[in-house]
Amino acid sequence: MSQDQTEPQTSALLRRLPLIAILLVAAVGAFTLRDYLSFDTLRDNRAALLAFRDDHYVLTALGFVAAYVVVVAFSLPGATIATLTGGFLFGTVLGAAFNITAATIGATLIFLAARHGLGAQLGAKLENSKGVVKRIKDGIDANQWSMLFLIRLVPAVPFFVANLVPAFMQVPLYRFVVSTFFGIMPGAVVYTSVGAGLGKVFARGETPDLGIIFAPHILFPLLGLVALALLPILYKAVTGKKDILK
Repeated sequence: MSQDQTEPQTSALLRRLPLIAILLVAAVGAFTLRDYLSFDTLRDNRAALLAFRDDHYVLTALGFVAAYVVVVAFSLPGATIATLTGGFLFGTVLGAAFNITAATIGATLIFLAARHGLGAQLGAKLENSKGVVKRIKDGIDANQWSMLFLIRLVPAVPFFVANLVPAFMQVPLYRFVVSTFFGIMPGAVVYTSVGAGLGKVFARGETPDLGIIFAPHILFPLLGLVALALLPILYKAVTGKKDILK
């Protein structure tokens, strides 16, 4: 194999190294960290965490945000526990701010790794495709803002998937960051508020109700936000206009 042939292959491998590293760490973490990043771990170490927070508040906040970024960036198990921990340590307001900021940073890192590794290549293939695939790609491109908010607001879409799909669809970075920050806000606030009440839950020897997001008083407002995200798509479908929120 000539040098001219090996250089592009080496360059492609280097571009994909961050994404490969993320996938490897995610696979290892799924088997090795599941028992450690758990509600039981938080319950058993709550006194030590609160004591450390009281003595080193700023350091605790910075360490928490950094740890949350790592969990999200490497798609490690425990993102929900991390969100609860944010509420438990810092309350609903500050906890939600830390959770949303850290989750957005972590999501952006995996988005950039995926786009740098495979996004450009897959995007070019989709752009040059024909038939149904091309129509789907064009439909997503014409409704990027709405689609980005939808995949964040709908609880059924895994966070990992919502980070990767936009990278492969060549979504601009600023749209990804803005839609992630605001799109995850409702769910993050709900789970952070649950975390803020963990002290009472621990005192009763119970576990938190993580299915609260599907309770009618939570789910219906979320569905209302989903409907709002769908409005631009419906408007363009009815009127034929292509430039609304594109």
